[in-house]
Amino acid sequence: MVYTISGIRFPAVSPLCNRSRSNFTGNRSSNISLLPTKDSFSRKIFAGKSSPDSDSPSLMVTASNKILVPGSQGDGSLSLTDQLDNPKTVLEDPQGLHDVDNQTMENDKKLKDEENFVESIRGYNEVQHEQESAASSLVGDDSRAQGKKASVPIAKTITIEKDEVRPRTIPPPGRGHGIYEIDPLLNNHREHLDYRYGQYKRLREAIDKNEGGLEVFSRGYEKYGFIRSDTGITYREWAPGAKSAALIGDFNNWNPNADVMTRNEFGVWEIFLPNNADGSLPIPHGSRVKIRMDTPSGIKDSIPAWIKFSVQAPAEIPYNGIYYDPPEEEKYVFKHPQPKRPKSLRIYEAHVGMSSTEPKINTYANFRDDVLPRIKKLGYNAVQIMAIQEHSYYASFGYHVTNFFAPSSRCGTPEDLKSLIDKAHELGLLVLMDIVHSHASNNVLDGLNLFDGTDSHYFHSGSRGYHWMWDSRLFNYGSWEVLRFLLSNARWWLEEYKFDGFRFDGVTSMMYTHHGLQVAFTGNYTEYFGLATDVDAVVFLMLVNDVIHGLFPEAVSIGEDVSGMPAFCIPVQDGGVGFDYRLHMAIADKWIELLKKKDEDWRMSDIIHTLTNRRWLEKCVSYAESHDQALVGDKTIAFWLMDKDMYDFMALDRPSTPLVDRGIALHKMIRLITMGLGGEGYLNFMGNEFGHPEWIDFPRGDQHLPDGRINPGNNNSYDKCRRRFDLGDAEYLRYRGMQEFDRAMQHIEEIYGFMTSEHQYVSRKDEGDKVIVFERGNLVFVFNFHWTNSYSDYQVGCFKPGKYKIVLDSDDAIFGGFNRIDHSAEYFSFSREQDGWYDERPRSFLVYAPCRTAVVYALVEDELEPVKH
Repeated sequence: MVYTISGIRFPAVSPLCNRSRSNFTGNRSSNISLLPTKDSFSRKIFAGKSSPDSDSPSLMVTASNKILVPGSQGDGSLSLTDQLDNPKTVLEDPQGLHDVDNQTMENDKKLKDEENFVESIRGYNEVQHEQESAASSLVGDDSRAQGKKASVPIAKTITIEKDEVRPRTIPPPGRGHGIYEIDPLLNNHREHLDYRYGQYKRLREAIDKNEGGLEVFSRGYEKYGFIRSDTGITYREWAPGAKSAALIGDFNNWNPNADVMTRNEFGVWEIFLPNNADGSLPIPHGSRVKIRMDTPSGIKDSIPAWIKFSVQAPAEIPYNGIYYDPPEEEKYVFKHPQPKRPKSLRIYEAHVGMSSTEPKINTYANFRDDVLPRIKKLGYNAVQIMAIQEHSYYASFGYHVTNFFAPSSRCGTPEDLKSLIDKAHELGLLVLMDIVHSHASNNVLDGLNLFDGTDSHYFHSGSRGYHWMWDSRLFNYGSWEVLRFLLSNARWWLEEYKFDGFRFDGVTSMMYTHHGLQVAFTGNYTEYFGLATDVDAVVFLMLVNDVIHGLFPEAVSIGEDVSGMPAFCIPVQDGGVGFDYRLHMAIADKWIELLKKKDEDWRMSDIIHTLTNRRWLEKCVSYAESHDQALVGDKTIAFWLMDKDMYDFMALDRPSTPLVDRGIALHKMIRLITMGLGGEGYLNFMGNEFGHPEWIDFPRGDQHLPDGRINPGNNNSYDKCRRRFDLGDAEYLRYRGMQEFDRAMQHIEEIYGFMTSEHQYVSRKDEGDKVIVFERGNLVFVFNFHWTNSYSDYQVGCFKPGKYKIVLDSDDAIFGGFNRIDHSAEYFSFSREQDGWYDERPRSFLVYAPCRTAVVYALVEDELEPVKH
């Protein structure tokens, strides 16, 4: 597949090799024009960029409380320790400067009623709870407390006027003591935590003093890279190790002597290109650009670090930076307001490139038109998109980033990505970005590695700057300019593309100098607060959450942390790291562990412990499996359960097998109990909702190792790098039942909001019966994991009295079950004086619990009052 932009053809294929450290000095004489053609619809820009801020001394805060000003020791360093230690040198008012939002989008109309849930899961009694909106969410602390619903606006075009603004500010640091009230055990490590918070406050103060505040500091993209003004284009690049620098590209026929840059005392290279005599820009939109530097490693051409778009031309290995500045009429205008953050987060994890049913790289446009409506129909309220930041090596799954400010060109243009996000907002879906700030590609040709010829530019030098397992470079979070780069990067995606938040990848690797490798976290607090903790990295995470939540209050931040760092999801002002959610990664590992055992060896208490083992007041996103389990070399849950039988026995017109029957039943139960008990949010990787067969294998050629051995590739095949959504839609296949069950799960959660209910109680975990019973909100969940035993008149405890009815049954025929339960039955709670409480519950009712089934019972609200303790 090839797509065209402004006259150049970009192949939708990945490079055949993973490039590492080498220099590229080839000259280019061709002058390729990338001027865009007009789109089929008119586009208008609605917010101009402000002028870049004045140059000010750049600082680097070290763990020793010293601040270094780049400028004298090779990059010019001066100690300003005294200034930090003396409060008089700190701004008296460290409040963040006010900024104006580009737009204020008012929700002016509620959606109509929720699509008929009963119709989507035929055979159930009519659900009595009316819904104001299919994607309604709770807004603000006050409304959350009162349980008020917020509407999602209907699809309509919003006209955004420049005077529709609201001030935005980043709150000043607090005292940082709230964590000790939440978790008194942290008092034993107060010295470390107070030091950490002190470092954070000193850095905030230094940024206020030297940069005008965190709000200004996080707009580095208005100062570095290409900045257009009325009179021309200014290009700036921080490269203190370079001896000389010149801007080259199509615009000057790649002549390194034409546009030589000048260096200031802080290692920042700069050049101003005035407009042409006819008033046109000196660099045409869409033309190729690079910076040529004479470095300690030799002459090298690099893609500008702040580049907004880069592409790989046909028959070329290296990527090229693209000067991307389309005419006003061709810039995409967002038409739909961003949805408010939902109370319950149900995330559909997706990869645009591999989202096609065909063996090819999919586009942003196709994902927008084909996949987003599917996500909405399935009942999810957020889509988390992987591999957005440009990455030269496609098989890295997007985690070896080369160009941090550029969206992946394999899938389309920046305008295409904006259109995708706007469409998601029209559907009421949040769009979360899988952002990578934990490491960077070691690619020298296209990325940041050895950018200025030194290995200590953006990264730590030596072994500390190299991740031996990921084969990638590790950022130096104590560097002033690295902080500017990464904080501005997070803000860029929220500001320019209207993403609704982030899933931060590899946070465990960031927070510890051992990167979590070959370390088994036991929960002992000494594992979190000691010499192995990278305080600079933790402080960066606090700062980036300040930027996210201060400037974009509705934005969501999720951290991928497997260590269980205490206070990870506590606000920064209280001394926490500031994330909204932690990914509950232990759950997926537990399911793989259990699937390797026989059914009779599953321990119900072990399942419950893993699902509920999370910190108080720290929200988690749970998942039974993510993209990690789907990669080649691993197995999805469906493949663990059914293996090769998935190839021959998934058609409804032929008999099933015991392995398939068991697999379908447990696949549904595992996902429901994970959603029911695992956290306040839920995540599913695309295709896994219907048990997508096989694994993910990106196209790759043979790899020739230095010792002469060859790792065979897959002949650069895309066959297993796609999603067969047609399998889940096919009514003649058993995949359809699993997909319908997942859809019913999402809609049940939308109606009852059980993931965020304050009422949660596990009343039974019976190792003999293999039964688990728990309450969440007004729902009672009954799981029978026994492989043969079914139980009639099985007594289950409940808290509230009244009539209960079935709202979800994994054994329903439409979900691929055996239809063993009568959905017309009603269940009345009772309390026997002689029996007293049952399973520590004041009431109970009797149910039929067939083997390998999960049933959810809902209280039918009436005039009865709950039993009080």
